[in-house]
Amino acid sequence: MEIIEFLELFASQYKLIVTIIAILAFPLLLKITKNLLEKAIKGKVDLHRKYRAELLLKIILAFVVLCLVLVFWGIELRGLLVLGSSLFAMLGVALFAAWSLLSNLTAFLLMFIQNDCRVGYWVRIIDGANHVEGRIVEMGLMNVVLEHIDGHRVIYPNNLFVTRPVMVLNKEPKPTKVPVIKRIIGPKKHSL
Repeated sequence: MEIIEFLELFASQYKLIVTIIAILAFPLLLKITKNLLEKAIKGKVDLHRKYRAELLLKIILAFVVLCLVLVFWGIELRGLLVLGSSLFAMLGVALFAAWSLLSNLTAFLLMFIQNDCRVGYWVRIIDGANHVEGRIVEMGLMNVVLEHIDGHRVIYPNNLFVTRPVMVLNKEPKPTKVPVIKRIIGPKKHSL
């Protein structure tokens, strides 16, 4: 009789039990994703970049687990997707372009895993006939901050940093000398 009572209790409370299991399994899933991230990293990584990548993966994993629990409770994701996509579209218009935000976050993860460019490296980003060069000061979720040899800072979007050719320089570039143009206004003075 105890088995039948247990099955009846489980049948009436299975949604709650599965939700508790999902909540208890979440830290284990976080640990597994963290280990996978550690294996995907090549060489040494800046701790700040590692923390940002782990935070991004935690948010993605929490969102996936939440969606699975909601589906299990019988909430249709179709309605939530319509609401979410409407809010996302409004957010995308407000922030200029949603694809740009997502592509910058994706490019951050690609840069993190690939790890060819690090903070402190001197790089030259080639964009057609133009180029931007500087020392990498920070690699954030949305952009890379370069410090030019003259001290100016250039904020370069991650998606462009990944899609443009980037030359890693062996040494610090020399400052460019601006040619001095002498302008003479008015007629030339002739000496007699």
